[in-house]
Amino acid sequence: MFELRTLGLFAATGQSLEKEERPMSFGKTTPILRIFDEAKAKEFYIDFLGFSVDWEHRFGEGLPLYMQVSKDGCVIHLSEHHGDGTPGAAMRIETDELEELHGQLLASEYRYARPGIEIMPWGSRDMSITDPFGNRLTFTNAIST
Repeated sequence: MFELRTLGLFAATGQSLEKEERPMSFGKTTPILRIFDEAKAKEFYIDFLGFSVDWEHRFGEGLPLYMQVSKDGCVIHLSEHHGDGTPGAAMRIETDELEELHGQLLASEYRYARPGIEIMPWGSRDMSITDPFGNRLTFTNAIST
């Protein structure tokens, strides 16, 4: 009986029972990078790169940390959980202020990295930095369209 009423409702409103076709849409990507030491992660991502901690989560005291850091439109999740990624991941972060970022990083005198800007064979300018856990972040002026 419910189906008949539903059919009548669709017929009365002129709606179709067929699924409306529309293009599939995807949202932003949020990478999850594996970390092993909260203090080293914060020294690198917050103090050196200038990200902010948006939130932190632990299932209980003494358990692994999962946190979100961000800077402008770039959002990264950092996780101490065993199954959340493998050290040695690589990601590209687009910026139209590569030279300014480069200058800020060099001025910070972080003792474990002095990144340089490279002109790539495909024409972009890239600056790669490896975090204390082996993950490579490449800041690039190659802006997607």
